[in-house]
Amino acid sequence: MDISLSHPAGSFRQIHELVGQHARELSSKLQAHRLQLFPPEARKTLRPFSSTEAAKLIGINDGYLRRLSLEGKGPEPQVGPGGRRSYSVEDIQALRLYLDASGKAERRYSPRRSPGDHLQVITVVNFKGGSGKTTTAAHLSQYLALNGYRVLALDLDPQASLSALHGYQPEFDVGENETLYGAIRYDGARRDLRDIIRKTYFTNLDLVPGNIELMEFEHETPKALMGRDPADTMFFTRMDAALASVADSYDVVVVDCPPQLGFLTLSALCAATAVLVTVHPQMLDVMSMCQFLIMTSDLLSVVASAGGNMSYDWMRYLVTRYEPGDGPQNQMVSFMRAMFGDHVLNYPMLKSTAISDAGITKQTLYEVTRDQFTRSTYDRAMEALDNVNGEIAQLIRAAWGRA
Repeated sequence: MDISLSHPAGSFRQIHELVGQHARELSSKLQAHRLQLFPPEARKTLRPFSSTEAAKLIGINDGYLRRLSLEGKGPEPQVGPGGRRSYSVEDIQALRLYLDASGKAERRYSPRRSPGDHLQVITVVNFKGGSGKTTTAAHLSQYLALNGYRVLALDLDPQASLSALHGYQPEFDVGENETLYGAIRYDGARRDLRDIIRKTYFTNLDLVPGNIELMEFEHETPKALMGRDPADTMFFTRMDAALASVADSYDVVVVDCPPQLGFLTLSALCAATAVLVTVHPQMLDVMSMCQFLIMTSDLLSVVASAGGNMSYDWMRYLVTRYEPGDGPQNQMVSFMRAMFGDHVLNYPMLKSTAISDAGITKQTLYEVTRDQFTRSTYDRAMEALDNVNGEIAQLIRAAWGRA
């Protein structure tokens, strides 16, 4: 069969040449766009937060925060036009630590886990594209970091959208052996995960970036299984072991899985202490999720029989891109709640133009300011985000035995 393709010049191209040309051109344009937003030597930075926002993040009254400032306690705010006070994310974390160390607080303002609390590994999954996995993982990671948790965001998707959101373009900024694959590969080039982790512009949030290299694990694992040395570890324990090597540095790991049920996703499910399944409340999406659950159950039962850890603190379904005025969506949400009960999060994530618009500039809603949107649009989306992520934070604290 002839697979050559004509193009405007009248000659013929093989399809791999055409696809390669398109990939190079698109990559070049994306890099130019990134350099326009962030100059070559610059990195993404996080905006300052108003005193009202800072007080809410810490969990104190704005008046109390002003009093601390007037008394010279804790970090000094930045004072802008009109005497408006603002705090950097570093200042907010320093205020938490100050309040905890002062001995006057009746509660802990820094939610970090105690020595007896186990690392929370939250795996965000579904193999239906467009279910909102990356958006959910990004906003959850940033919410937890802003609220004082030490977070590691792990990008397991070869498309690496989570990495791009945090300022790392996969084909330019992430080299060979610089993804999780470098820490779980089967040969002598395996590296310590600590050497792969990168800092982000969010205090308390680190990142293991992704790129196409992650597909190597999907290709190499079948070979490793066929010729496995009995002394070698099974594929589903490798990610768990890598995370254990850095567990003391973090409270929560948030894993953005690829949209497929392969060896990477199975590894993430075996390393997880909690599972968050994102689902768009449409019939085709719910049907796809049904197939995902059937396949997951079958595969994990095989892994469990081989010694894999299947004990989770919690599993929840998160309704994403929800439109309250959509009758069929409401029927589907009611159906899911009737089927799964408390396993469906109380709060859905609303469909929002504010989140979509922020994504155009590779930002999340936590990174942009309210004045960039219609106030009602911004407030509605932020309330939905805080409700969803706050409910997940409650599940994390419950797993640690906290009220």
